Amino acid sequence: MESISDLHDRDFNLWIEQVKSTLSNRDLSNMDWDNLIDEIDDMGKSEKRSLESYLERLVEHILKLQYWHQHRDRNYKHWQVEVVNFRNRIKRLLKRSPSLKRYMKEIYVEVYQDAVDSQKIEFDIPDDHFIELEKMMEKDYFG
Repeated sequence: MESISDLHDRDFNLWIEQVKSTLSNRDLSNMDWDNLIDEIDDMGKSEKRSLESYLERLVEHILKLQYWHQHRDRNYKHWQVEVVNFRNRIKRLLKRSPSLKRYMKEIYVEVYQDAVDSQKIEFDIPDDHFIELEKMMEKDYFG
């Protein structure tokens, strides 16, 4: 008979079903602990990557609204919609995992700078420009 750990690499969905069944039955002696721990760790990392991505996209679109004058008339409403969408995604993620608020504060300056660096390729952004995280997350702030 195949062990649960053998399933992990061969049939991930079946592995999940077996892990769930094993946990439900409190059959801890047959649990695939190593892979379960890895998967839980990956889930946490995935949430953090999502937060980073949403936050960076939010900053990019705020910067576009503020500084990309060449395309502003044509794209202004679209960029506003994107700002609202990314804020909403961040808020939903933080509602599900409130402890990520601390992580967001820790990474904000780096994420902000990454967004500035990438957007400077397309349009001018003053070197001394910075928007605080609290301002960035305000519902009606569009830059």
